[in-house]
Formats: sequence, structure tokens, C-alpha cells
Amino acid sequence: ETRPHPDVLHSENIRLVPVAELCGLRVGPKLFQYVLKVLVQSVQLLYTLLRIDQPSYILLQNPPGLPSIAVAWVAGLWWGSKLIIDWHNYGYTIMSLSHGRNHPLVLIAKWYEKLFGRLSDYNLCVTDAMKKDLWVNFKIKAVTLYDKPASYFKETPLDLQHNLYMKLAKDYEPFKPRAGNPSADRSAFTEREGKSGNVVKPRGRPALLISSTSWTEDEDFSVLLRALEDYERFIKEGAKLPALVCVITGKGPLKDYYNGLIQKLHFKHIQICTPWLEAEDYPLLLGSADLGVCLHKSSSGLDLPMKVVDMFGCSLPVCAIHFECLHELVKHNENGLIFRDSKELAEQMKMLFLDFTASEGKLHRFRENLRASRQLRWDQSWDQTVLPLLGNKE
Repeated sequence: ETRPHPDVLHSENIRLVPVAELCGLRVGPKLFQYVLKVLVQSVQLLYTLLRIDQPSYILLQNPPGLPSIAVAWVAGLWWGSKLIIDWHNYGYTIMSLSHGRNHPLVLIAKWYEKLFGRLSDYNLCVTDAMKKDLWVNFKIKAVTLYDKPASYFKETPLDLQHNLYMKLAKDYEPFKPRAGNPSADRSAFTEREGKSGNVVKPRGRPALLISSTSWTEDEDFSVLLRALEDYERFIKEGAKLPALVCVITGKGPLKDYYNGLIQKLHFKHIQICTPWLEAEDYPLLLGSADLGVCLHKSSSGLDLPMKVVDMFGCSLPVCAIHFECLHELVKHNENGLIFRDSKELAEQMKMLFLDFTASEGKLHRFRENLRASRQLRWDQSWDQTVLPLLGNKE
């Protein structure tokens, strides 16, 4: 499991209570396994919630809401606590990706979310589109609280970039320098000058593209792989484009499948890397990259990709795949670009990387726009939107 960020681990106000991972439920038909898992998790969660000190509020993120919404509601009755649901998406739409919209499990999950969702005292959601949908379809009144980046998502100073690249170069080939004296203090992207000790980005360095994924059905990763094939072809045809290091972070069920596809690609000018990053290194890498790519297609069409929020916190321009309410976050041609297929993504990468180090290039303009937008941070956004809802009781 991913270790939480040190800020969470060291906070005096946060107590982490682990819930045991369920193993050994692989007997009988799939449906039986699923029902059994939900029942066992319900007991585990309820037992855990009833053993903590009496809370004033129980704040729950959905999904996953089965069985946590029902369990939190029961615990709230026991404690006399107010239940707040933070709607990031719908669980039933995520289930429908693998089972289809009319599968009995999906229909039960939808009924469950509708019924128990209405039992909450307060509701938060991540887009205005979701706020409208919750009211129209569920008769649930919600307040829009846009996801905002935590304070540690920011541009990474050159010194820290260099330290990170040198650390990653120990394990991952793409971060190692291409040529020259291997003992010199340099990575693929940076070098420390001997006389002054200053870190510089040498001419002719590769571009660094980063994409974060949960390796699940709601992200079709082959779109990026096809765009990279086109990018390689552009270079072969003579386009003056930089070599590319493509870093794909995250873990999930389809990672091995896509890693298999990646192994079969034999690129000359592109290196693909799927590193395992510490929680504190991920913001540093985002703050060092040249371009972010987001392939998240919302299962409901109503949530926004958190990874783009974090990238924007680092003033990192983004190319993101189109879906219904994405415009609430990505402003096309202002802070990034929206594409619909791999061909369009490849053309956008070509256009952005042709002059990626130039101060008058489009990539630089997007970055300047992100710097100037003075985005609210997560804690400020919470204070403005949620505290008034709770009557300013912290």
C-alpha cells in the first residue's frame, strides 16, 4: 500500500485507524464472494467506527460507498453525529464500466446510493454538473467544493529537481545522462556545474512528459501509446523535436497488461518509465515536468481528474482527453489543451514540444497563465466553502 504523505503521518490532528485487508474470500460464485465481502467489510467498519471517540461529524468520500454510506449512517445514529458525504463520482457508474449499465449488481448499487445518499445531513460535490445531477436524479442538495491541490504541489526549484533526478537515475535508465563522463554530477535533464555549483538544464535535453493513472477501465492508456508512436514517426520524418522521456506513475489492475504493450514498443527517441514513487516524490516530479497528460474519462461525466488539479498546482500545463464537464477545470488554449483521440494528442505534443524551451512558446505561455491564476489551496477552499456549512464549528 502507498504510505500517506509525511504531512498526514506527522499531523497532530489526524489519527489513522487501519482496517484489515480482506483475503481468502475466493470461494464460490463471484456474486457470493461479493456479497460476503460487503458483509464482512460492514462489520469491520462498524466495529472500527464505534470504537473511536464520539465524533461531531462523520465525513465520507463516495465512491467507494458500498457499504460505507450505510455503516456511517448507522454509526451517526449511534453517536448522534452529522453525516457529510463528499461525492467525487458515483459508485454504480464505475461498476457499470466492467458489468454494463443493466447488470443486477449495478442496479442494486444505484438504488443503494440513491437511498442512503439521501440520509446524509450535508453533501459536497466536485463539479457544478454533479451538483445539478444530484438534485435532478437523487433530490440531494449539495455544495460544490472543487478539488484543490495541497500546498506541497508547487514548482520544484532546480536544485531539488536535480536531487530527484539523481535519486531516480540509480534505479531507472531514462533519468541517467545520455553521454559524457558518467562520474559527473549530471542526470538526463540537469547538471551541476563544477565551478559555481549551480544546477543548469543543458541544451538538447529530452522533454519530460508525465502521466498519472489508476490503470483501470476509465482510462484508455492505448491512446497515449498510439500518440507516442506518431511522435516517434514525426522525428523519423525530420521534425526538429526533442527526445522524450515519458513517466507513467500509479498502480492498478491493468498495469501489467499495459506494461506488456510497452515492452513491445521499440522506440529510438522515446523512453517510457513506470517508476514506483514515494508519496513525497510525486509532487516534486510533477513540479519538474514539461507537460502532463491526462487520460481520465469520467464514468459519470460529472467528476474532474484530481491528477490535473495537482498538475495545475505545480503550474504544469496539461493535455487532457475530452469529456462533458472538463471545461470546469481545463480551459482549452489557456492552461492546457483538450484532445479527443490519439491523433489530436500527437499533433498537440508536436506543436508544444517544437519550441518547448523557448520563452515565447505556447508551453511557456500556459505555464505563465497557471502561475498568474493564483489558485486557492485545499485548506483555504475548505475554510471558504465547508466551514460556513458547519456553522463555523471546527
